[in-house]
Amino acid sequence: MSGGLESKLKTAMDESRLLILGAQVLFGFQFQAVFQELFEELGGSGRAVHCASLALLLITIGCLIAPASIHQIVYGGESRRGALEAATAMAGISLLPLTLGLGCSAFVVFDRMFGRSTAIAVGLTFAAVGLGLLYGLGMYLKRGARKMPPEERATPLKTKIDQMLTEAKVIIPGGQALLGFQFVATLTNAFARLPGSVQIIHSAGLCAVALAVLVLMTPAAVHRIAFHGEDDEEFFRTGSRLVTLAPLPLAAGIAADVLVVYYKVSESMTVAASAGILALLVLLWFWYGYPLWRSRHDPAPAALRR
Repeated sequence: MSGGLESKLKTAMDESRLLILGAQVLFGFQFQAVFQELFEELGGSGRAVHCASLALLLITIGCLIAPASIHQIVYGGESRRGALEAATAMAGISLLPLTLGLGCSAFVVFDRMFGRSTAIAVGLTFAAVGLGLLYGLGMYLKRGARKMPPEERATPLKTKIDQMLTEAKVIIPGGQALLGFQFVATLTNAFARLPGSVQIIHSAGLCAVALAVLVLMTPAAVHRIAFHGEDDEEFFRTGSRLVTLAPLPLAAGIAADVLVVYYKVSESMTVAASAGILALLVLLWFWYGYPLWRSRHDPAPAALRR
């Protein structure tokens, strides 16, 4: 039944919300840590692992937000099997960099506290336990694949609005975690010692992330103020455009602060700029490039939306 597909898609997005909330804590740590006083005591290997962990969490965030972009750009907010399959695949992929990032973060913390051998043991244990719970338990309990629910020509407006608001909830935690860091970082001595150009980049990133968070909050405000909480096609179109637009400044803000973190670690603008540009390209591919490519090379979604 078509309602089954809509329910499964909503559940998949709710599961992405749970995963991204877990990634949010680690993601914030990656940015916060480099401005703490004791970060300077980490050795070269500890700093390298910290940067690797940041890159892994970046991929996790990219994977978990991508289904919202795919749902809106490729399928126009309609409940389709392709949207459900994308959400399932991206959530599964995101678990690997998430668990490896957790292990790397544990290594950084325990390396300074108890030494290299303990840090390696704890980091590997964190990663192994994470993989065992997030992948292993699921594989052990896995049931045979059931037949996918059939699609209907048009998803009810109420369902599309509910899914669109859920997608905004999926995207916003990454912005919230980063925005808090960006404000706090400006009040640290480590930030004050950064070159003026790097401080300006950080400020630009702060503005970009703040814009993304405000854009994501706007659909809820518009729904309540302009439409009194009623289902309306115009609200859905407006909200969908906002949810689709918001990842753009979010990607720019994340990339700006990836640059700041890598500069703080390497003290090389070349390394930092390369990391920032690469982060921007990766996020733009996840959130816009792949969905646009898929919408142009797969004629089925366009036909389904008509």
